[in-house]
Amino acid sequence: MTDLRITKNKHLDLETRNEIQGCLDHGMTFKAIGRRIGKDQTTVSKEVKKHITVRASNYVRRNEQGEELPHEPCPLLLKAPFVCNPCSKRSYGCRKDKQFYFASHAQENYMTTLSESRKGIALNRQVFYDNDRIISKGVKNGQHLYHILQTHNLGVSKSSVYRYVKKGYLSIAAIDLPRAVKFKPRKQQYAPYVPAALKIGRSYEDVCAYCELNNIRNWVEMDTVIGRVGGKCIMTFDFTFCNFMIGILLDNKSAAEVSAKIIGLKQRLAEAHLCFGTLFPVVLTDNGGEFSDVFTLETGLDETKETSLFFCDPNKAYQKPRVEKNHTLFRDILPKGSSFDALTQDTADIIFSHINSVKRKQFNGKSPFELFAFAFGQDAPKVLGISFVEPDQVVQSPRLLSLIQAGKA
Repeated sequence: MTDLRITKNKHLDLETRNEIQGCLDHGMTFKAIGRRIGKDQTTVSKEVKKHITVRASNYVRRNEQGEELPHEPCPLLLKAPFVCNPCSKRSYGCRKDKQFYFASHAQENYMTTLSESRKGIALNRQVFYDNDRIISKGVKNGQHLYHILQTHNLGVSKSSVYRYVKKGYLSIAAIDLPRAVKFKPRKQQYAPYVPAALKIGRSYEDVCAYCELNNIRNWVEMDTVIGRVGGKCIMTFDFTFCNFMIGILLDNKSAAEVSAKIIGLKQRLAEAHLCFGTLFPVVLTDNGGEFSDVFTLETGLDETKETSLFFCDPNKAYQKPRVEKNHTLFRDILPKGSSFDALTQDTADIIFSHINSVKRKQFNGKSPFELFAFAFGQDAPKVLGISFVEPDQVVQSPRLLSLIQAGKA
C-alpha cells in the first residue's frame, strides 16, 4: 500500500497550496514542506514570497510632537518563512504589520496570471479587421452569429466571437446581440474539501504506515453516494474484509449532517453494548468537505479517541476500491441520476440488506452478511440496520423499490 506522488515540472494547484498553508500554520520549514509535497524547498520559498498578503496594523505610533511614526517591521519576517502563519501572536498581542500566506489568495493570483498570459487574438491584424467588418454588418442586419460564421467561413468559433465582444475587441457590443443580454453569467460552484491542515498525519501514506506498523489488514472505507444535486444523499461504510456495506441517509451533504448521523450511530451501538472503535478502528475516506469534522469521527461519546481517520490523495478513488466497487451493486437498484429525496432510513436499510445478502465468488459463495455476522455476532448487523434476506428472495434491480412500497420486501 504505497503511493509515491511525483510532482516534478507540474504547476502548483489549490490542493498543494492548501497543504503549504497548513504546513506553515504548523511551523514546518521550507525544506520539510518541499519534501512533503514533492517539490524543491526553493519552489516553496518562491511561492510563499510571491503570494504574501500584507495586513496593516491599526496601531498608531506618535512622537512627542504628536506626529505619526512609521511602523517598525517585525524582525521575524526578515527570515524564513517570511510570514506570520506560525506565529502565536498573529491573532493578538502584536502591533506590527502582518504578512500571511493564504492558499486561496495565491491560487486566485495564479489563475489570473495564467489567464492573462493566454489572452489575445489568434488572428493577424488584417484578418481580424475583415472579420470585425463582416460580423458587425451581419449583426446590424439582424443575422444570427452562427449564420454569419457559416456564410462567410470566417475561421473563428461562435464562443470566440462572444469572448471578443465581452472584451470589447469588436465594433459591436453585447447590447447588439439579443441573446447575449438575456442570460446571466453562470455562477461557479466549488465543492467543499477537507482543509490541508486536518490531513497532516492522516494522508494515504500515513494509513499505509499505520496499518503496517499495527499489522492491520482490514479497515473501513467511507464515501457518499449522490442522488439529486442539492437533495438527500447516502453515506456508505464498506468493511473491506467481507465487503459488508451499510448506508446512512443524509438530508444534505454537509459536515454538520455527517457528524449528527455519526453521533447517532455511536449512541445506537453503545445502547447495544457495542463499541464504535471496535467495528470501525481505521476509516479511510476521500477529501469531501462533509468529512471535515475529524474530532467527531475519531472520538467516542466520552471524547476519548477510539478511531483513526485517514484521507485518500485527491482524485485517486482507486485508493478505496472496495467501497467504489460495491456502489455498483447499489446502482443496480437506484441508477445514477435517481433522486433519494423520497427515501427513508428504513428503505435504505432494506436496500443494503439485499446488497449484503448477495453471494460473492471471492468468498466461496458466502454473502457479506454471513461473514460479518460470523466475525462480530448476529446482533451487530441488526444494530446497523441490516437484516438477512433469503437467497431466493434477493432482488437486485429497481423492482425492489416497488416491492418495498407494496410492503412485500
